[in-house]
Amino acid sequence: MTRYTAEKALLGDQPIIVLTDHDDQRKLRVACHGAALLSFQVPLNGELHDIADGYRDANEVATRPGSRFAIMVPFAGRIGDARYTFDGQAEDLQPGVIGADRASRHGFVRNTDFEIAELTADATGAHVTLSTSAIRPQPGYPHSIDLAVTFTLDAGGIALDVSMHNVGDTEAPCFFGWHPYFRVGNSALAGIAADGWQLQIPGETLIRTDADLIALPGAEAYVPLDDAPAFDFREARLVGSTILDHEYTDLQVETDGYIRTRLRDPVSGLAIAVWQERGVMHAFTADTAARDARRAVALEPMECMADAFNRPEWLDAIRLLPGAERRFRCGVEVLLP
Repeated sequence: MTRYTAEKALLGDQPIIVLTDHDDQRKLRVACHGAALLSFQVPLNGELHDIADGYRDANEVATRPGSRFAIMVPFAGRIGDARYTFDGQAEDLQPGVIGADRASRHGFVRNTDFEIAELTADATGAHVTLSTSAIRPQPGYPHSIDLAVTFTLDAGGIALDVSMHNVGDTEAPCFFGWHPYFRVGNSALAGIAADGWQLQIPGETLIRTDADLIALPGAEAYVPLDDAPAFDFREARLVGSTILDHEYTDLQVETDGYIRTRLRDPVSGLAIAVWQERGVMHAFTADTAARDARRAVALEPMECMADAFNRPEWLDAIRLLPGAERRFRCGVEVLLP
């Protein structure tokens, strides 16, 4: 048998893709619905451990509780009051909606059935490319974006290579984010939770938000971590009782060009590094998760900060010209004890 295989399968009535590394006994499952990663099994102490706290069954894939492993395009996080202005044009993503019901978050493709554009395995890894043309003109977003996400399982772990292609005739605001949840401890054991894991985030600046998780205006949004020690994870330390739903920017790049956010269980010794090439990192301890609060930590690589559509300092980063394509790469490395 070759080392890597890539196969179609079903989870109930939901079509999924299974990428397998037979030599290292690692298996990755991805749903076509939303291109949501479901599980990533690795060997740990003679058993398989699922690092990914994804959707557990077909019903969860369809209903998307907690946006687990959501692909977030053309924006990640929230847009304040579901309104923004781009190139002088005011846009409303929820026309006619008033009051507390106004909420726009995590883009437009979480409920999209992606097509399998390519499914291959070779000597270097197993690969699947999931694509969609679902982002088309709609209230508040008069633009057209083709999206493709390639998942690769190889000796280095998981890699995502994302392509956003403006196929419309107008400049468009667009950026990528990923919403994965990870667990490095054995959540089947009582008392083992995120509190006991070590976290390291290489950001120099915290993005300060209001109660709706919208960044404060202007320079008020940016707080040096020297002035916010409770949320300073530049050096690895236990999560403890810290409640995180925060973005970090001014991320430090390592010598190989990657930014790495690390999560480690000191009991099992299992650790992961979530890598990205640019952008911001959003860390969430899942205190408000629909299930299993603080049993996983979301480490979300994002190309831009949440509400970037309303931030002048991010205008160049979100702008995608007609006919242009922009790519974003991120992934997960596994460090076994």
